[in-house]
Amino acid sequence: PAPAALILSQVPRRGPFVLAANHYTELDVLYMVKLLWRAGRLPRFLAKASIWKIPVVGKIMTDSQQIKVERDGGGAGSIRAAEQIIADGSAVVVYPEGSLTREPDLWPMRGKTGAARIALEARVPVIPVAHWGVQAVMPRYGKIKLFGRRRPVTILVGEPVDLSPWHDAPLDQKTLTEATEAIMVAITQLL
Repeated sequence: PAPAALILSQVPRRGPFVLAANHYTELDVLYMVKLLWRAGRLPRFLAKASIWKIPVVGKIMTDSQQIKVERDGGGAGSIRAAEQIIADGSAVVVYPEGSLTREPDLWPMRGKTGAARIALEARVPVIPVAHWGVQAVMPRYGKIKLFGRRRPVTILVGEPVDLSPWHDAPLDQKTLTEATEAIMVAITQLL
């Protein structure tokens, strides 16, 4: 595993960016919070709206100004909210898969286009992140393992994904799909 200093050196200390990570378990978010917090950045996530219905957690999500994503076609509002955060000079965390991976070997699934859309519209970098080991702490849809042996989690932060080939292209489905594929390839290569 890369030393923490090396991992953090890839996270921009200032300026807007989109952080795109793989997604294994409900616990992934805590590791991304820790990564960004240690880099001196305030974590802001796009997260499914149903999380706001969980007592206490919903209040924390609202108070910390996380971005609610309505999965039944209301995605435009969440993209606009993310773009505003980017315009304010902050960073947004996106799990491009849109859900916990369903791949049996835990490889990333095909990505949705939100991260690419936000990055291309604002012309900000996408920082790919891959982590491994969280699934040993808490399996997908499972219970957290608080006792027993220590379970290490490795987090790797890659170089920004080069989206320049799509900067002057029309922001259509073809462009977004190609840019999203580049993001998912970068995440997968880190794994």
